[in-house]
Amino acid sequence: MLIVFSGLPGTGKTTIACDLAARTSALYLRIDTIEQAIRDSGALAQDVGRSGYMVANELALSNLRFGSTVIVDCVNPVFESRKAWSEIATRSGAPLVNVQVICSD
Repeated sequence: MLIVFSGLPGTGKTTIACDLAARTSALYLRIDTIEQAIRDSGALAQDVGRSGYMVANELALSNLRFGSTVIVDCVNPVFESRKAWSEIATRSGAPLVNVQVICSD
């Protein structure tokens, strides 16, 4: 199963996603962590752009094919990123659960 937590920064998605991952022993992928590692590596001369999502997509696909549950923590701001998660689920044969986290004022 692929569970994708999406939402604006500060809505609580990381707290919820981490708690669920700990309770289920699922693989946890946080886009912010991947993007920061790419920045820290110095491999790119420019902004990371979509590279963090692309790395997470491939890590998710590999682990879903092993039968692991994967939890993704991301802003998921554009149609292309949301579509990519759907395609990863389809390619792996895993069900997709999209969770949008919203925090009211």
